[in-house]
Amino acid sequence: MSPEGRGHGVEARSQLARLGVSRETLSDLERYVAFLRQWQSRINLISPNTLSEIWDRHIVDSAQVFALRPKAEVWLDLGSGGGLPGIVIAILVKNRGTGRVHLVESNQKKAAFLRYVVQELGLPAVVHALRIEDCLPHVEQPEVVTARALAPLDRLLDYSNLLLKNGAVGLFPKGRDHQEELTEALRNWQFSYSLHPSVTDPKARIIEVNLRGT
Repeated sequence: MSPEGRGHGVEARSQLARLGVSRETLSDLERYVAFLRQWQSRINLISPNTLSEIWDRHIVDSAQVFALRPKAEVWLDLGSGGGLPGIVIAILVKNRGTGRVHLVESNQKKAAFLRYVVQELGLPAVVHALRIEDCLPHVEQPEVVTARALAPLDRLLDYSNLLLKNGAVGLFPKGRDHQEELTEALRNWQFSYSLHPSVTDPKARIIEVNLRGT
């Protein structure tokens, strides 16, 4: 493994250990980070100014989403982009031994990257290179829907409301404006929610959304 792939610091390693990430899983995460760095020169997979903080800003941030529903069998990640949190979740699902992850990404170049990572790491994941609205009618009902840095909460609920009404839970990492997004979404949707603290940013939250029974 190249130094670039192993460039995680002590704090990120400690955070991942607290989230239950095994040594074997860490090896797959290192390979994934190496792939991200290699492809980043050709495709804008993540913001270039976060490359130096990739472990804290992206890997740990994604792993904490899985930690909120570690027993969920079927995951659906909307607008997967470079695979955050979808690929990280798929790596953790692989380590657990059961489950599958659906990755929805309409950008064909990014979808090609996702397929490459899935194949190279042997991940239990399927890449859907389609627009969200075209894909969702044909994807199995998930237990958890995720999306990171894709759209405001109001739009995420527009995308996923039928899945959530059928029993899925939404886990949506949000930054320091999470309260404003909640206020706007509550104007248009009836839902119950919980706010989970982020281990990577004290002002950020993961919004857990439930629409069943509302």
